[in-house]
Amino acid sequence: MSGHSKWSTIKRKKGAADIKRGKIFSKLNKEIMVAARLGGGDPTGNPRLRAAIAAARNENMPKENIDRAIKKGTGELDGASAFEEVIYEGYGPAGVALLVESLTDNKNRTVSDVRHLFSKYGGSMGEAGCVAWMFDKKGVIAFNREGVSEDELMEAALEAGAEDLQVGESEYEVITDLASFEKVKAVLEDKGFSWEVAEIQMHPKTTVRVEEEKPAQQLLKLMEMLEDHDDVQHVFANFDIPDSLLEALG
Repeated sequence: MSGHSKWSTIKRKKGAADIKRGKIFSKLNKEIMVAARLGGGDPTGNPRLRAAIAAARNENMPKENIDRAIKKGTGELDGASAFEEVIYEGYGPAGVALLVESLTDNKNRTVSDVRHLFSKYGGSMGEAGCVAWMFDKKGVIAFNREGVSEDELMEAALEAGAEDLQVGESEYEVITDLASFEKVKAVLEDKGFSWEVAEIQMHPKTTVRVEEEKPAQQLLKLMEMLEDHDDVQHVFANFDIPDSLLEALG
């Protein structure tokens, strides 16, 4: 399965003890504000805001926090900083391509920090466009393979308008275009399929298999430290690490 879906699952399985709830809320708050600023405060006509609200609800962010962030984004309340969207690109250990999406009010600070993290954990930051061509923006809905029929999931997904079903070692990925994402997710939920990851992602066209322990460990640490940065919203990658190695790394 694609690196980011597997990464999302890794983070989820790390458990509540590792979750920095305040930091998660801060990132969600920024995304909601920027989405509302760019596309208006009505989620019905603003897909980005709709997705941001869904992500916030999935993290149990209080409704009043969501409403306040929307109002800051639309200018109804003061306090919305002029965050700028910046994407950084580069390569991690084993030649894995990484896209780093950020919302920052200080580009000099953020680029310096991101470059340092790439270098510290065995990667290198590249020029704009160096890896973006390896990814497409897609809806990705991932399901644990245990107890799920591949044929039944594929039939339901394709009938709902999905583009593809990709089979990983332990999970299935339903791939959709952006317009069909929410409809497909809702249809699959109605049919009793329980997803583990449902996100708009930069989905890799091809993946890089990482089977050695050291580069795999470095790569996961690099992604963890990038995502831990206050200005970074998402990190996407095209790695494929075997589940057996992931379990060995803990």
